[in-house]
Amino acid sequence: MRPKTALHMFLAFGLKQAYACLFGGWLLGVIVVTAFWYPFHGLYRYDFLFLCAVGFQLLLIATRLEQPQEILVILVFHLLATGMELFKTSPGIGSWSYPGPALIRIAGVPLFAGFMYSAVGSYLARVWRVFEFRFSHYPAQGWTVALAAAIYLNFFTHHYMPDMRWWLLGAALLVYGRTWIHFKVTDRYLKMPLMLGFFMVALFIWFAENISTFYSVWVYPNQRHGWELVSLSKLSSWWLLMMISFVLVSLVHKPEKMES
Repeated sequence: MRPKTALHMFLAFGLKQAYACLFGGWLLGVIVVTAFWYPFHGLYRYDFLFLCAVGFQLLLIATRLEQPQEILVILVFHLLATGMELFKTSPGIGSWSYPGPALIRIAGVPLFAGFMYSAVGSYLARVWRVFEFRFSHYPAQGWTVALAAAIYLNFFTHHYMPDMRWWLLGAALLVYGRTWIHFKVTDRYLKMPLMLGFFMVALFIWFAENISTFYSVWVYPNQRHGWELVSLSKLSSWWLLMMISFVLVSLVHKPEKMES
């Protein structure tokens, strides 16, 4: 590939990714800005973040940057994530906490929190369209749904039973191990193993999580007395969570086979 062609493809890839990350990028930007400058003294920061998330989501709907069926999937993911947040922050579990006050909340969870997961669903729904995803050796839907359900259940049960995450990652390799994702950057398709694609997005989310915890949107127990890098073990959680989000989006965007 000639250098000029490679550069053009690289820039096109970056622009498409930026477009797909609109919602997540907006949320991360608001988080960083409000950490340095927040003039709304009569409105809690979490409540402001919630209003910003709702407002931007409505803008995406009004401008048709998100399709109606995608919104339904994002809403389902939002509800599943909020349920997990309520459990993970509950007394006796305390996997993480939200240190600031909020009026728009359920128990100790500001409702803004669910939108951080929605951003993942929004990204996947949009990136699927703009890169015109195709697949080789995509598994049967029954297997993908069963795996996603087991992953979600393990986020709860591992507090009372042995953690099955590594077994679930092994199962994911069996289910998706032969699957390749094909994506169109310009006028040609490139490809990579789907499991690698899941991991790369999980790594990006882990970086965003470090930024969010640095600016005290939420904190882990080891960060209550000073910020520390988020544990690399969280990468496995995001890797697994990616599969739940991907399966939900696949119910709307049916995985199409790559023509040989």
